[in-house]
Amino acid sequence: MNKNLKCYGIIPARYASTRFPGKPLSEILGKPMFWHVFQRSRKCRELSQVVLATDSNLIFAAAKKLAVPVVMTRDDHPSGTDRVLEAAKIIQVEADAIVVNIQGDEPTLNPVMLTELIAPFKDPQVQVTTLARKIDLKEAENSDQVKVVFSKSGRALYFSRFAIPFCRDGKNDDFYGHIGLYAFRMKTLEQFCACKPSRLEQIEKLEQLRLLENDIPIQVVETEHRSVGVDRPEDLKFVTQILLDEKLGNP
Repeated sequence: MNKNLKCYGIIPARYASTRFPGKPLSEILGKPMFWHVFQRSRKCRELSQVVLATDSNLIFAAAKKLAVPVVMTRDDHPSGTDRVLEAAKIIQVEADAIVVNIQGDEPTLNPVMLTELIAPFKDPQVQVTTLARKIDLKEAENSDQVKVVFSKSGRALYFSRFAIPFCRDGKNDDFYGHIGLYAFRMKTLEQFCACKPSRLEQIEKLEQLRLLENDIPIQVVETEHRSVGVDRPEDLKFVTQILLDEKLGNP
């Protein structure tokens, strides 16, 4: 990695959520969820700065109280990526810098995953990166788990909620689950947000398809790590146990 290439981590933290309103403030081991995501993200040595981006006065105040760097963004963004772009502009990210969109609902994030995400940018041709890991058929059949197929060089071919690739003889176990972490060159992030929602994006409800439909390549990085996200209140118990096990040194 070019030592002169700056990398910024931005954690979008929206208060409103259909399934889980106020999710970033959910308490886990005595601290709000966004605090755990921030603490893990800042351990990535490649990131020169990590910032929380919110539209909520409550989240903003809680972040300030815990000394978590935070910026206030508009409340009408159509996606977390748009919020990330606004935050990047507020903190004056350089045009040639890397911006990492860090999901604010993954308190078990492994910082190594951010390092893996950033590594491909040593190639000046790489514009966007994301992660994927090997999954089994049961996981692939879950529509909440997005799947990705990619070329020999790692370039994404397609993302889907459907179990792809489809195998006619029913013996396929070659599935990769997409992990919703992204890194963009700042110029590409601006280009993405300037594009209108695309046809396939609206069908699958997957905004990364907007990149592919606009001929913006995505480099997929394979990882052995996984991060457990919080989608619903009942998920909190599971991630709390993971964090407790880590503290106790249990595998």
